[in-house]
Amino acid sequence: MALRPLNAVKRGFEDTGRRIAISDIRPLRLVSDAVRNTPKYAQIVTSIREVGLVEPPIVARDGSERGKYLLLDGHLRIDVLKANGATEVDCLISTDDEAFTYNKRVNRLAIIQEHRMILKAIERGVSEERIAKALNVDVGSIKRKRRLLDGICPEAADLLRDKHIAIQAFTELKKLAPLRQIEAAELMVAM
Repeated sequence: MALRPLNAVKRGFEDTGRRIAISDIRPLRLVSDAVRNTPKYAQIVTSIREVGLVEPPIVARDGSERGKYLLLDGHLRIDVLKANGATEVDCLISTDDEAFTYNKRVNRLAIIQEHRMILKAIERGVSEERIAKALNVDVGSIKRKRRLLDGICPEAADLLRDKHIAIQAFTELKKLAPLRQIEAAELMVAM
């Protein structure tokens, strides 16, 4: 008896990205003035100004009009680019037009992940001041996150590596002996 071939996994994106005219991209939602006045929007403005567009917007081909695209992810980035006079943007082209999937999958970085990204950037020669400017935060915040794990035992740090925990919790953990740090981290994870 012949074996049936397994169904191939459908690709989520086309093989190559594409430079697309912003006028050919249709947003699925509008960016309000209230959103434009948020710290997150200001952070995106500063990041694009300082280091350029890091994460390309995700679009899907518009089935109803040839040459047009639906914007699935990146509404704020596109809005900032338009406000700065950009006419084209490099995009990833999704083979699925379901925006909910992308927006549901957006995760905020855990504080230890932020700490590691800051350390990597510093190792590559990026100054704390430039990181702060790109993220639109004060330099003191970057310095606190750089020193986040100083005085935290590796086992406790590992337990908390992907957890969303207030930075103040790490200040309190540093006051404990390593064994107590592990116990406290286990309790924090269990909550």
